[in-house]
Amino acid sequence: MNTIKFNLDGKIVEIETEPFKRLIDLLRYDLNVMGIKEGCGEGECGACVILLDDKLVNSCLIAAGIIDGAKIETIDSIKETPLGKSIIEAFADFGAVQCGFCTPGMVVASYYILKNSAKLTEDEIRYKLSGNICRCTGYDSIVRAVLNVANTMGK
Repeated sequence: MNTIKFNLDGKIVEIETEPFKRLIDLLRYDLNVMGIKEGCGEGECGACVILLDDKLVNSCLIAAGIIDGAKIETIDSIKETPLGKSIIEAFADFGAVQCGFCTPGMVVASYYILKNSAKLTEDEIRYKLSGNICRCTGYDSIVRAVLNVANTMGK
């Protein structure tokens, strides 16, 4: 067991954990961050994406031991930001949500894309969201929602 200390959604967390525990398990089961979903557990679906030191990563592929001193942002803090709220509202307006399982990961990925891209086209959004799987709604409504937010932002 190791003690790690990191910033989680704006709060400092210090916890004792196994260094090779998956970050998704630490967040969900030890720290009760339930907005993160586990889909495939292999880094292919995007349901568990978070921002780790401002990089989009699959939390199911990260060992807890490497996050000591890191900054982590999850859907729980992103949904409270003005941009996060705009994305969620656009998802609702454009029918980009059906079962909701992929939604937290799609919102986090969309947030990352919108924050880190200058000008976005529909094709670029589609490509940049390709690491996130949606089995119910399909990508068209999600892409339209993100494009709408991008256009509103002047991107």
